[in-house]
Amino acid sequence: MSLRLGDIAPDFKAKTTEGEIDFHKWLGNKWGVLYSHPADFTPVCTTELGRTAALKEEFAKRNCKVIALSVDPLEDHMRWLGDIEETQNVKMNFPIIADEDRKVAEAYDMIHPNATEKFTVRSVFVIDHNKKVRMTLTYPPSTGRNFHEILRVIDSLQLTDNYSVATPVDWEQGQDVVISPSVSNADADKKFPKGYKEIKPYLRMTPQPDK
Repeated sequence: MSLRLGDIAPDFKAKTTEGEIDFHKWLGNKWGVLYSHPADFTPVCTTELGRTAALKEEFAKRNCKVIALSVDPLEDHMRWLGDIEETQNVKMNFPIIADEDRKVAEAYDMIHPNATEKFTVRSVFVIDHNKKVRMTLTYPPSTGRNFHEILRVIDSLQLTDNYSVATPVDWEQGQDVVISPSVSNADADKKFPKGYKEIKPYLRMTPQPDK
């Protein structure tokens, strides 16, 4: 059965390009992004890993660690790092899991036989500081991921964990948010001192409360 939102992310031990890790211990009290790529020495994956390295500070601002995975051996990963750094003009700064026995890929349901029986699809898991799965995305092997969207989702999750709001369509940091329907107008007056606009009784917009 595939992982569902709110499930505890499966723990595992694995070899990576930065040494052996125990996943939950490696995460500590931080958020995490775990994502898979179909194979080493492939063009789209090379760009994705380079992009992740370039965004290290953005993930750090969100108290988030990133780790990648493929079912190729560690030796291939290590040889591939040079290509990534050369072609993407970055220094690799996060680990890649060598999941040769596919234990991690199977625990996270990263192999979809209808797409490919051997390799992982482009899965993404956002995991919070309590080790719970908060977001999943599955891309086909041919489509590179949008890392701006992954960061946007983390921003939304961290905001809505702390305030009685949700983020509307295409929301970006600093834009207005939606007041939760469970909050009465009387409570909204207290909780949102910046005020709010009632478009419909169930649709009330307020400035982002932590800005």
